[in-house]
Amino acid sequence: MRILIIIFIFFSYYSTLNADEIFNLIKIPNLEVFNLDSKNKVKYLSLKKNFTIGATKNITCDKANANNLKKKYQIIKKNLDIYNYEFLTKNNIRFVVLCENLSISGIGTAGIPDIQKRTLILNINFNPNYFERVIHHEVFHMIYNSNPNLFDENIWKNFNDKSFQYAGCSICSDSIGLDEYKKTNGFITEYSKTIPSEDMAEIYSFIIKKENILTNLSEKDEKLKKKINFIKNSINKIDSRIF
Repeated sequence: MRILIIIFIFFSYYSTLNADEIFNLIKIPNLEVFNLDSKNKVKYLSLKKNFTIGATKNITCDKANANNLKKKYQIIKKNLDIYNYEFLTKNNIRFVVLCENLSISGIGTAGIPDIQKRTLILNINFNPNYFERVIHHEVFHMIYNSNPNLFDENIWKNFNDKSFQYAGCSICSDSIGLDEYKKTNGFITEYSKTIPSEDMAEIYSFIIKKENILTNLSEKDEKLKKKINFIKNSINKIDSRIF
């Protein structure tokens, strides 16, 4: 019994120590280790209690319900396991923070990517109809921010009709729908029309999770087909094993 107590104390201390070390790297308070032993070396973290961060304290997220955390972690890990360690390293993805009700300035969001801290915060309470796809949407933002030279927005904009203009920012429009269009004309969802990087992220997420749907839609849409090829060619320059 005494040996078991010592072992428990050791692992409790080890977990706290790792969480403190990670906090020093990514500057998110109230962290605790959830899983450090993934095959691609992603470090999964959860919260001991709610956090508020940001220069103006405008980013908030809540400690996850234990059962919800366990369930959603399995889904997230399954999706992130498709990426190898080298690819994740090139795209500054090392830490994944799991929490509920993530928001920026009171507006709910699926995730927050931060390549400087190599951290992706994921909202495990995001709409289950899109949950797996938005994981890859947020991963794409890490890819995009890590390799801006591969995703030239001027080239991208030329795939659209000349008369089309993006909204200007991801929250500057009521166009936030995530269901796929039946008639695409270059855009896979309503949200794609906000800014070029969101348009790219939406198409990337469909390539990963709904490629059959995307292929069928692009057969009648030359603009969409060009966008798909652009994303695939750019990703292949980083790692040809993803597609």
